[in-house]
Amino acid sequence: MSGHRELTVELGERSYPIYIGEGLLDKAGELFERHGISKKSPLMIVTDANVAERHLAHLESVLQTAGFTLMSAIIPAGETSKSLNELGRLTGLALENGLDRKSTIVALGGGVVGDLAGFVAASYMRGIKFVQVPTTILAHDSSVGGKVAVNHPLAKNIIGAFHQPELVLYDLLTLQTLPERQVKAGLSEVVKHGLIWDAEFVDWCDENAGKLLALDSDALGYALFKGCSVKAAVVSKDERENDLRAILNLGHTIGHALEAVAGYNELLHGEAIAIGMVGSAKLAVQLGAPEEVYHVTKRVLSRVGLPVRLPESLDTDEIMRAMMHDKKFQEGTMVFIVPTAIGIVEINKSVSSALVREIIEQLKQEAV
Repeated sequence: MSGHRELTVELGERSYPIYIGEGLLDKAGELFERHGISKKSPLMIVTDANVAERHLAHLESVLQTAGFTLMSAIIPAGETSKSLNELGRLTGLALENGLDRKSTIVALGGGVVGDLAGFVAASYMRGIKFVQVPTTILAHDSSVGGKVAVNHPLAKNIIGAFHQPELVLYDLLTLQTLPERQVKAGLSEVVKHGLIWDAEFVDWCDENAGKLLALDSDALGYALFKGCSVKAAVVSKDERENDLRAILNLGHTIGHALEAVAGYNELLHGEAIAIGMVGSAKLAVQLGAPEEVYHVTKRVLSRVGLPVRLPESLDTDEIMRAMMHDKKFQEGTMVFIVPTAIGIVEINKSVSSALVREIIEQLKQEAV
């Protein structure tokens, strides 16, 4: 497949490929077949209302032509669909449509669709196959690594599982229809993968910000390949987040709290994580990292059009409370992923909450 990139998440018997390139939806039938997706049992495509309009008919027709039996379930767009209600509804649809242990669930959409559909697959009949077909830039992160979940009103992603896909099929053409705000939010996790693992890639993002924002195919393909490669490398070493995998949470301790306080649809995930990464960089400098860590982090995120300061309307006490609910808060000390240099981070398990509060306040005053 010329112009297409491929990499593998190495997990022994559960290893799987990630395909990245333009026009891959057209090859869905042959790729599904190649990776053992059964034609005898029905497939269920899960997508959201926005993605359904643009890409569902295309994927349905390709798979039907290839001989798959399928049905589609459409969820409302947005984070609020990652709920126990939607989980129950989709499970009911799977039962009504005769999905069995050999069936596969196909997640066509962004991170919300992937997380929800993946959790349906993980829990239906104690686990059936699923395939990730991401249609957002942000999903290059969430579609790789097998973390699937729904939210509870008190905490994000708290009801979930580790359930690896059979393959990830990433058609870059689906990204051309993304709204500009979603493009910028998605680039947040692209930059994050550089910040935790690859300083050269951070420089590349800095230099190529314009091309990325313009959805230049070569630049985007390269950036997503690099981002997925970092994610795959980390997950291959630590599938279930015993230690190393936690570094993927750079910016997420503050970010998840901001999402919860602002309301999941007020601040997009990538926007909240960008502010969180600036906060982590500020924290890092306070803990002795070079100033450059803060300046470069802020500059690159600004270049790709992301917010780097906190809306003053958000209440610091509420943000602190939301962080206490976060899974990454353990035994009275705050666990933070802290950069020690660009491309290198460490897991710091004893950050004082007073210092975190100070950083939150500073993020509100941040010069634009």
